[in-house]
Amino acid sequence: MDLDLSAEQEAFRKVVRDFAEAEIAPHAAAWDRDHTFPVDVIRAMGALGLFGLPFPEEYGGSGADFTTVCLAIEELARVDQSVAITLEAGVGLGANPIYRFGTEEQKQRWLPDLCAGRAIGGFGLTEPEAGSDAGGTRTRAVLDEAAGEWVIDGEKAFITNSGTPITSLVTITARTDPPGSGGPPEISTIVVPAGTPGFEVQPPYRKMGWHASDTHGLTFTGCRVPAEHLLGERGRGFAGFLAILDEGRIAIAALAVGVIQACLEAATRHAKDRTAFGRPIGSYQAVAFKCADLAVMAESARALTYRAAWLKDTGRPFKQAAAMAKLHATEAAVTATREATQIFGGYGYMDETPVSRHYRDAKILEIGEGTSEVQRLVISRGLGLGAES
Repeated sequence: MDLDLSAEQEAFRKVVRDFAEAEIAPHAAAWDRDHTFPVDVIRAMGALGLFGLPFPEEYGGSGADFTTVCLAIEELARVDQSVAITLEAGVGLGANPIYRFGTEEQKQRWLPDLCAGRAIGGFGLTEPEAGSDAGGTRTRAVLDEAAGEWVIDGEKAFITNSGTPITSLVTITARTDPPGSGGPPEISTIVVPAGTPGFEVQPPYRKMGWHASDTHGLTFTGCRVPAEHLLGERGRGFAGFLAILDEGRIAIAALAVGVIQACLEAATRHAKDRTAFGRPIGSYQAVAFKCADLAVMAESARALTYRAAWLKDTGRPFKQAAAMAKLHATEAAVTATREATQIFGGYGYMDETPVSRHYRDAKILEIGEGTSEVQRLVISRGLGLGAES
């Protein structure tokens, strides 16, 4: 494995970092305070090509590798996790299922706008009674063969990018087995365009963090979509989404790396500038060792994350590596935000300091796209331990 990024990737990282510093960092605190979804900046990210990174040029993408996608997410997360998750979900959960499982007609219809950032999509998997147990979905879709339509009834919960002014669709999982069939549930994937009658976006959640990220519950009541909105093979929706989540776990790990890096940089600067008892606080081991630990967290999380991305890019199995990266990087990010806040002391508890926002934002990283407990389950099963489900 070559640990060096290519010259092209380094140049791309600088472009994204410069964009993040100029267009996101100055406004992130205000977006967080006001719970503002920054539509104009999201469109600008589309114009920069970020939403189309891993997709072929024929759909408006640039054909970049997954490592490059992770670089973009890391650099955005370094200044604002809300914007970073908007990109991560828009690429990995909004557009990727259509690219991976869609027909050519479906790709031509929806991918160009998603790649260009003119529109974004959501990923409707989680339900009020089915989180980590995503196979327990209760949303049901019944095929009205006479009308050639799926009739959808059910609820989804905690869905990112599902209610923005530029949301064009949400891809959902639903049970398509006949009611009362008695066999194992048949779960399929269906694309539901925004604005479809019977598809209701609930008011935004009040969240601990990620205040500038769009998150809603969704309700489907007699919602009808054409039969050709089935995405992929009937009954293979759950398996397809699990494959999508393996990739998403690497991307979430990259987001966590950006958070740890931000904490390391902010804490180190503060340790050099802040004085106590006549000396910079960084001259005391209690603070210096915390900064050293942050540096180790950043390097170890980055190594696991980009190794997993390299495995995916080179066509090797990466499920286990993705779970390890997601587990370690996200738990390290939560620790890093806590330690950085401690280094800042009372200032760290004030919303004026970015570490305060990072602290609130980071907790969800251990939950979304597979909890830490689920990652340990995946890893232990990979070891052949047959851990309890």
